[in-house]
Amino acid sequence: MAPIVLFLFVFVTAIQAQPKIGETAKEIALKNPNGVEERLSDHKGKIVLVDFWASWCLPCRRSNRELQSLYSKYKDKGFEIFGISLDQKIADWKNAIATDRITWKQVSEMGGWNAPVALAWVVEQLPSSFLVGKDGKIIAVNPSKEEIEKHLKKSAP
Repeated sequence: MAPIVLFLFVFVTAIQAQPKIGETAKEIALKNPNGVEERLSDHKGKIVLVDFWASWCLPCRRSNRELQSLYSKYKDKGFEIFGISLDQKIADWKNAIATDRITWKQVSEMGGWNAPVALAWVVEQLPSSFLVGKDGKIIAVNPSKEEIEKHLKKSAP
């Protein structure tokens, strides 16, 4: 009986593992603040930072400010940020977007930690981010601003 239990534990753990470097990024299709669906796959061919955050998360809000300069510098050179809010209230999310002057893609399903996208990507802390290469594969997990810039410079034409 013990080998079966061990197998089930390994199997369930593997199913719920956070995406890893080299894996294809899981599709995300959520609504933006205007109610229009945005898809991660629409940005294939760009380097995309999938950024999980929330309005109540102070480190997330600091990260938003740090990402501003990086986004401004590289948005016209094949870089996109795909922000995914784990907020529970639309008003809090929209207010944070306005206050932080976020200009990159923002989506949410207002489910907090139990949102299906948070569960699918096994988000256990905020902020959490995944850098996705032009081919749709994950090239970094929780990269620093410097690491993101290194990848962007390396892939520049």
